[in-house]
Amino acid sequence: MENSYAIILCGGSGTRLWPLSRTMRPKQLLALNGELSLLQQTVQRLTKYVAPANLYTVTHEDHKFEVKGQLTELNLNDLEKTLANVLAEPCAKNTLPAIAWATHQIHQQDASAVIGVFASDHAIDNEAAFLQAWQAAEQIAEQDYLVLLGIKPHQPATGYGYIKPGPALELSPTNTNAAFQVSTFVEKPDMATAEKFVNEGYLWNSGMFVFKASTFMQMLARYQPIIYQQITASQQYGLDNSPAKIYANFPSISMDYGLAEVLAKQAEKIAVVPVDMAWSDLGSWDSIYAKHAKDINTNVTHGEVINVDTHNSLIWTETGLVATLGLNNLVVIQTADATLICDRSRAEDIKALLVEVKTRQPALTEIHQTVYRPWGSYTVLEERVNFKIKRIVVNPGAKLSMQMHKHRAEHWVVVSGVATISNNEIEYSLQENQSTYIPPTHKHRLANNTSLPLSIIEVQCGDYVGEDDIVRFDDHYGRATQP
Repeated sequence: MENSYAIILCGGSGTRLWPLSRTMRPKQLLALNGELSLLQQTVQRLTKYVAPANLYTVTHEDHKFEVKGQLTELNLNDLEKTLANVLAEPCAKNTLPAIAWATHQIHQQDASAVIGVFASDHAIDNEAAFLQAWQAAEQIAEQDYLVLLGIKPHQPATGYGYIKPGPALELSPTNTNAAFQVSTFVEKPDMATAEKFVNEGYLWNSGMFVFKASTFMQMLARYQPIIYQQITASQQYGLDNSPAKIYANFPSISMDYGLAEVLAKQAEKIAVVPVDMAWSDLGSWDSIYAKHAKDINTNVTHGEVINVDTHNSLIWTETGLVATLGLNNLVVIQTADATLICDRSRAEDIKALLVEVKTRQPALTEIHQTVYRPWGSYTVLEERVNFKIKRIVVNPGAKLSMQMHKHRAEHWVVVSGVATISNNEIEYSLQENQSTYIPPTHKHRLANNTSLPLSIIEVQCGDYVGEDDIVRFDDHYGRATQP
């Protein structure tokens, strides 16, 4: 339908997939089950039904540029509009404020909009079943229901919330799906209770919602008036796309707790459409293991791996060789700066381990050695007291901010490409195997004005080489600058 829209929730940190997923590069931005990231797979799935211009993505300010970069790689129609619809939250306030902000944006331009809300980090193998269930949910939503997609479980699981279906609702004869009033929501159960729920026809709560924009705004006004008032009052201040002032006043509350469960308890119009679509939230390393093809010893491997007498294990390396001998039922994840080894049965407990890692090595929970920026990326090759060595890649046509460092000098060597450099207002170019020196306090900029990537090695020397020793004077990407 022309008035069909989709909201992608692209927040969260995916802590249970550490050390691959970290705060500054969470799991939705990673390729965990193919060549495309989970976000890119989600976009491709949704744009089989909605126009790219009707796609809204809500993410954190820290991830805005990489989200836009990944969308750009998909070569979507109306790409400029799709990128303009990327909404960057100044701080995380859970799912309801994010959905409310995006829904209000859509409702302002199309009062008849029917909106689907989907996570950016789920895997769905049966896309045809998903799209059919979405259309069935739209039919129910047109009757002013808040509708969820409920996953038909094939086995009991303690990692999901459950939905108990109530009386059946009527769909058009052309749709083969079923729909039910929601009777109640149940929090994550223990295994015995989960087995009982599966036998009694309960559904997993996938966190996917479908509703009319007008219906949602009415429900928000009734049950979450603080969020409604802040969202609607933002119009008069011109804050629709710069929500820093209003986000501070939002409660941190989920869509489930703030609206869905309230509607169910009040016996209001809330429904569920059951769907069997080979769905996974890829929420743990064990779920990653379950989604991949196994070798003859029922192992899943990624990267350069040699296994001898190893069975039922997930061995994943992003760098270097991992060789195993005599392992069974383990998870081994190797990145450039951290390695995880755990029993597969304990994969859900990594959050507890991460508390300890965050206490001792906080940076390892936040960033990778390779850090992505709107202009490209940098990789820290080595860092010690008074020096740091980086590999910097600048995308074609991109440039870093005009900046200055108080405590360090920088030496640049061009490895490939052509660098355009501003150094205290003197501009010059460097070819491959040429170098330059940037003294402390010099205003400088690195740019790539060619159609090929630029790669340089940077050696920083000084009494402090932290990333916060930077003063920006001009920035192409709208990041904070100093007069």
